[in-house]
Amino acid sequence: MPTCKRLLPLSMTLGLLPAAALCQQPAENTTVGSEAREAASNQATDVASITYDRGIVTSPGRITLEPSVSYAHSNSTVVAVEGYTVIPALLIGLINISEVQRDIFTGALAMKYGFTSRFEAGVRVPYLSINEDLREREIFDGTPVDTIRESSGDGLGDVEVSARYQLNDGLDGWPYLIGSLRIKAPTGDGPYDVDQRVIYSSDGNPIGVELGERPTGSGFWSVEPGLSFIYPTDPAVLFGNLSYVWTREEDEGERNGGTIDPGDVIRFGFGMGFAFNERTSFSLGYDHSIIGETDYEQDNSLFDTRFERVHVGSLTFGLSQRLTRDTSLSMAVSVGVTDNAPNTEITLRLPINL
Repeated sequence: MPTCKRLLPLSMTLGLLPAAALCQQPAENTTVGSEAREAASNQATDVASITYDRGIVTSPGRITLEPSVSYAHSNSTVVAVEGYTVIPALLIGLINISEVQRDIFTGALAMKYGFTSRFEAGVRVPYLSINEDLREREIFDGTPVDTIRESSGDGLGDVEVSARYQLNDGLDGWPYLIGSLRIKAPTGDGPYDVDQRVIYSSDGNPIGVELGERPTGSGFWSVEPGLSFIYPTDPAVLFGNLSYVWTREEDEGERNGGTIDPGDVIRFGFGMGFAFNERTSFSLGYDHSIIGETDYEQDNSLFDTRFERVHVGSLTFGLSQRLTRDTSLSMAVSVGVTDNAPNTEITLRLPINL
């Protein structure tokens, strides 16, 4: 019984976990009904949700609204070398160094509805505001003067709809297993939808293409099936997820001169949560994405372009505070651990159960 008392505030972790089922002896053919879920959700808090849509499915007949706001900052340096090496310590040629700083503000509204005790569906609508500064020196000229180019963009992001189904009741020592399917539509302006202009060097040679404004969407349809688990164990709750993102290739027509096949993505994450008391909880997790190679097939070229695989990994700390019976406030801070991940990202969420 003491173990049950310690697990009770923890058992409502990551959503509406039916804690009542943990404090009774499992019987044959035992199922967790909506009454157990409702009682559990009214007794304790959620461990901070450190990624969107991670948790037990919503109770039947209940609507969850989740407004959120996030800020992400990225700072990267790119070095381009035009020359050749005479000896390992001596380089003949030009070195072009550019520094990119990017700030992304995202406001989103998500809604989930529980159709049954095992099935829920949801939708998420984001709005993005992006500011980017590029500091570099004129390529091929060897000038000591830095130039700064600024660009920005704001608008609707990619809207996504999702469905989640709980596969089991989490009894007899099994973790809760949840299957999910998420579809993302290219409702935001993609990189090939915004205006573009060619960049020329001082002697008139084209050296690249610059976007007129920052895109707020990917520009591609994507489908993401996945599987997640939640395992309560005294004194913590373990969780994890694995998913695969398939992105449909698009023919960008005459303007961009080819067909683009974005690389598919493998995502996985894991972590644990702790409940300090019935209102305050803490979580720690890691999320990693492996973005496959992107193929660019040009219509009027004998050669195709292929971009290399990219790894994006982040370590996240989360803190949640239950404000009322049906409302909680959570904050998550993510720190990038790979070169392509944002340096820092701060997210505030306010789930409201109706």
